[in-house]
Amino acid sequence: MSLAEVSGGDFFARARARLTLDVPLALTDMSAAAIRGDLDTDPVQWERAGVVASRPAAVLVGIVDRPEPTVLLTQRTSGLSNHAGQIAFPGGKIDPHDETPLDAAMREAHEEVGLERKLVDPIGYLDLYLTFSGFRILPAVARIAPNYAIHINPNEVADAFEVPLAFLMTPANHQRLSGERRGIIRQYYAMPYRERYIWGVTAGILRNLYERIYQAPC
Repeated sequence: MSLAEVSGGDFFARARARLTLDVPLALTDMSAAAIRGDLDTDPVQWERAGVVASRPAAVLVGIVDRPEPTVLLTQRTSGLSNHAGQIAFPGGKIDPHDETPLDAAMREAHEEVGLERKLVDPIGYLDLYLTFSGFRILPAVARIAPNYAIHINPNEVADAFEVPLAFLMTPANHQRLSGERRGIIRQYYAMPYRERYIWGVTAGILRNLYERIYQAPC
């Protein structure tokens, strides 16, 4: 079956069969195994870089339930301290008052783009993703009703937009690139779409979505 022909119903059925809302121990326990991340394919390089990913965070991987499903993404403003100007999922650090990582992702999505919680149907978490900037990100996959409205917070978000799920779930669109940071050659994914350059953490999480939904057995 061509991924370009996958329907929203098929995607959501696969996601519900493969994902759960069980929170991984490694989100807050740095001694627990966490296999995803910016340098997960080369743990020796991670150790050489001296990176300690210790700040729990959560993002919302929102799939808009259209006839041809899309993924909701944002472009961060240029003045932010982390990942300024980059394309990202709505989300951020988990605060003490957040009951779950999903609650944190939902709160941040409402703060950043005005996404109403009643229009979001949670499905489950992807793998924990450790970043070069020190975050331990837990991505929460959810269905978004197509009648949602966007209200951008200009202090955090420059733009919000949708990208076809079929494009992002097609392996031929997953570029594997490399670059140097802090004296370390690191590999990363990139998924350029029209004028949008999706790369780094966001592309890595999208790659994990593909692996969990279309490669992992039920």
